Amino acid sequence: MNKDNTGLNEELHRGLEERHIQLMALGGAIGVGLFLGSASAIKTAGPSLLLAYAGGGAILFFIMRALGEIAVEHPVAGSFSAYANEFIGPLAGYLTGWTYWFMWIVTCMAEVTAVGVYVNFWFPTIPQWVSALGAVVIMSIVNLTAVKAFGEFEFWFALIKVVTIVIMIVIGIIMIVTGLGNAGKPTGISNLWSHGGFFPQGIKGTVMALQMVTFAFIGIELIGVTAGEAKNPQKTIPSAINKVFYRILIFYVGALFVIMSLYPWDQIGTLGSPFVLTFSKLGIVAAAGIINFVVLTAALSSCNSGIFTTGRMLYNLSLQGSAPKSFGKLSKSQVPSNAILISAFFMLIGVFLNYIIPAKVFAYVTSIATFAGIFAWFIILLAQMKFRKSLAPEEAKKLKFPMKGYPYANYISMAFLIFVLVVMCLSPDTLIAVIVGPIWLIILVAFYYGKGMNKHNNTKSE
Repeated sequence: MNKDNTGLNEELHRGLEERHIQLMALGGAIGVGLFLGSASAIKTAGPSLLLAYAGGGAILFFIMRALGEIAVEHPVAGSFSAYANEFIGPLAGYLTGWTYWFMWIVTCMAEVTAVGVYVNFWFPTIPQWVSALGAVVIMSIVNLTAVKAFGEFEFWFALIKVVTIVIMIVIGIIMIVTGLGNAGKPTGISNLWSHGGFFPQGIKGTVMALQMVTFAFIGIELIGVTAGEAKNPQKTIPSAINKVFYRILIFYVGALFVIMSLYPWDQIGTLGSPFVLTFSKLGIVAAAGIINFVVLTAALSSCNSGIFTTGRMLYNLSLQGSAPKSFGKLSKSQVPSNAILISAFFMLIGVFLNYIIPAKVFAYVTSIATFAGIFAWFIILLAQMKFRKSLAPEEAKKLKFPMKGYPYANYISMAFLIFVLVVMCLSPDTLIAVIVGPIWLIILVAFYYGKGMNKHNNTKSE
């Protein structure tokens, strides 16, 4: 096979340092959902949500190890789209690249729209669309400047989230043990079982929460996309991936353990953001403002990552022959400027559409984003299996970062993802994702064969 046409041959600048990759790996696992959306997940499962996050975190660790095995051997920015193209087939690479591109476009539409809401907290007179436009323009300029500029912004955005959670966990533990902020009476951890038990909604509640847990982790696979521009991918990628599981335990399980110890689980959703409550208990008047600042930076981080990722996906699709050749051109600063600009343009269209079309229509579109994340993870597991089977036994022994538990961990992780899709069918809110997602893939396949890309790609790979 001609490597020049697979997307595994790239000329991007390796400007991302280890500290950038480490914080991106950490920040990618911590979204706005933890600060604002955790209340609904707690309502669904109660304290047993801790088990759902621990179990989901273990599966995510296997998926990231699968991605890491190939990324260390083939560190390219197209990541799993390039790997799907190379080890599964051109159609798989095409479907993965375009679906993942669309996922980030839609995610960023929602995030930059949210930016307007967060800015309005302090400046009510500024129209929301102005803030949204400003976010896209600023993050686009950052991404067009150099990959190091993207890494620097992502480093500080992630650091803000991490520091906030660490402070909240430390303060929470002090409250639990000493009674600080609670008239000197230690709260203890009895709230974890004294309001209907550890499984107040039964095992069904824990299972139903798996879909929310899964959604919360979407974006963590960004580590793989950065591999093509990491300074020393053989060192930085394994280091970042190996820390994924215990970071999930600390930042998700740890934070939620503290929150549900301090407050009865059945009251959390009615009292506002758990993070605001915890800071307010200490007498911090600006608690709401602090958390608003954190979620604003989290939304900007998502926008920054989205522009980076969509640009690299289009760039790699161009190398595969599945997108216009102009997207494969690099600027003087060695970033795919055309691919970045067109992605940012679509995000702006999305912001506009978000204001004029009914909310239900937008919900259908965003449901594809949910499906796309699970689809990408499944492809990562499958591509790694195909990659491993393509190696001779002596080559497999020389792998720098072999996946743990192969192939059984792959089968367990795939079964988990399929189970989550089945669970999504049980809720009207998530059923739409299971319906719209496959329809999206069918449309892409029809376009692929209708445009004769199958013949084009088969010719190129001979």
